[in-house]
Amino acid sequence: MGRAGIIHIYASHNNTIILLTDSTGAETIAKCSGGVVVKAQHKEGSPYAAMKVAEIVAEKAREKGIDEVIVKVRGQGGISPRSPGQGAEAAILSLTRNNMRIRAIENVTPVPHDGTRRKKRNRSKKE
Repeated sequence: MGRAGIIHIYASHNNTIILLTDSTGAETIAKCSGGVVVKAQHKEGSPYAAMKVAEIVAEKAREKGIDEVIVKVRGQGGISPRSPGQGAEAAILSLTRNNMRIRAIENVTPVPHDGTRRKKRNRSKKE
C-alpha cells in the first residue's frame, strides 16, 4: 500500500482543473487543466479533455508513489451555478481506470449563505 493524497477537481462549464496534493492539502504534487490537453478553447470543459487531464495527473501520482486518493469535486459555486461541469464525472472515471484507489468523493462547492446579489437577467431584444 502506497501513500495517500487528495485530488481536487474544479469543473466549471468552460474548463476542468485537477490538482493533486499530499494528505494535508498543503503541498502540491501535480496539476493540469483542460487548456494543456486540447487546442480549441471551447473544448476545455469537455469530458474528453477532463479524461486526458486525469490521466496526466494519475501518471504523476504513480511516479510519486501515491495510489490511494480522496476526491474533492467543486463546481463554480458562489452566485454562479453550483453543479459541477460535465468534466467531473469523466475525470473520476478516468482516475479509476488508471489504477487509483478512491477512498471517498466529496462535494466542496462553495454555497453562499445569502451573500452578494446575482447578476441581472438579460431580456430578449424585441423590436
